[in-house]
Amino acid sequence: MKFQRPRGTRDFYPEAMATRNWIVDQWRRVSLRNGFEEYDGPIFELLDLYRDKSGDEIVSELFHFTSRGGDAFAIRPEMTPTLARMVAAQAQGLPKPVKWFSIPRLCRAERPQRGRLREFFQWNIDILGEDGVLADAECILVAADFFRQVGLSDQQFVIKVNSRALLAAILEKADVRPDRFHAVYAVLDKRDKLDAGAFEKMVEELKLPGEQRDLLISLGEAKGSSGLEDLRGAVEGHAGAEERYEEIRRLFELLETMGASACCRFDMGVVRGLAYYTGVVFEAFGTGGLQRAICGGGRYGQLLKKVGGPPMSGTGFATSDVVIEDVLRELDMIPVYVSAIDIFVIDASPEVFDDVIRLTTQLRAKDHAATFSYKRQGVGKQLKQASAKHARRVVIVDEKMRTERVVSLKDMASGVQTEVSIDSLLADPFQSAAP
Repeated sequence: MKFQRPRGTRDFYPEAMATRNWIVDQWRRVSLRNGFEEYDGPIFELLDLYRDKSGDEIVSELFHFTSRGGDAFAIRPEMTPTLARMVAAQAQGLPKPVKWFSIPRLCRAERPQRGRLREFFQWNIDILGEDGVLADAECILVAADFFRQVGLSDQQFVIKVNSRALLAAILEKADVRPDRFHAVYAVLDKRDKLDAGAFEKMVEELKLPGEQRDLLISLGEAKGSSGLEDLRGAVEGHAGAEERYEEIRRLFELLETMGASACCRFDMGVVRGLAYYTGVVFEAFGTGGLQRAICGGGRYGQLLKKVGGPPMSGTGFATSDVVIEDVLRELDMIPVYVSAIDIFVIDASPEVFDDVIRLTTQLRAKDHAATFSYKRQGVGKQLKQASAKHARRVVIVDEKMRTERVVSLKDMASGVQTEVSIDSLLADPFQSAAP
């Protein structure tokens, strides 16, 4: 019987594994240099942890099971509930702000499509215990830092930023009923995917009074620095709206100070679908053909309280290796995979092969990637193997290793070959080879 991998998953052959490791390495490098600490948790959690966060409807999107003891578990589909549970358990003893990152393997029972698979790796950046917009700005900076780290210019991506708190305050000032907020959010969140006519049609379907309808249409057009400036009139005279407006204005001042403003843009059409976002929200988009957010997040206010912790605010974002790889492949920015080793050790005759094994072991003990041929064949064929493995150096062992403790060392880039002592080789196998 021939078996196939499960739909929506990937096999990581060496080349694919190298790409995955490269992306993960960039995530970790950017996280650490921005002052974040790494954490992790179990690959499955109690099902109720996700129910409490997202409601019963989330169950259909999870891979879940019941243990022999009758407990309902789910394989983790995201990391935020685990983060909230862990921080809540030690909230009083953790120094604030909590700046953590994680790179977990996640699973979601959804229909596979471009940029979305059932199994993937996700980069999570979170700051908890800091209510000011400085934390939001730093999270946005980290996202920009990563995109720049992997080679994208500020013209190849954009981070769109909004504030749900500001939007709610503007709607409140305009006397939009709170029970209509969710419907308004849903329409605004589709603005960038629609032309002006289709957007206005969706607004009309909300059946809002004339002034509220006109306000919503104008909010859909509020983009960039001019769009933010145009909102001044919509917030004047309402203390809450004015305060939220000053927060988002200050956020962009901080992004300017951090050197990230060139790739960031205010956009009232960014609302984010998850209900737990309460303040600043943002999404990053590539400027190529992948028409979806490649990174997204924002501020959440009550998540820790839902899992038994204190009412601690947090902010953060996430992105997956699937969508990042799609974007980078589209731009031809994935590094070329080369299976390279440091040193290939060759035997000039089968009689010295045990010496080859012994020397290779000694080189490996010095933390060099060293290998040899499994087949006993001529030096020429072994040199071809070394070249195929992109070896930096070749060591040729013959009887002189036993009688004089010397070997031949070849620099594969220059072709220069010279005799060196065993002690000299082990001290520095990459020494300049004298002709």
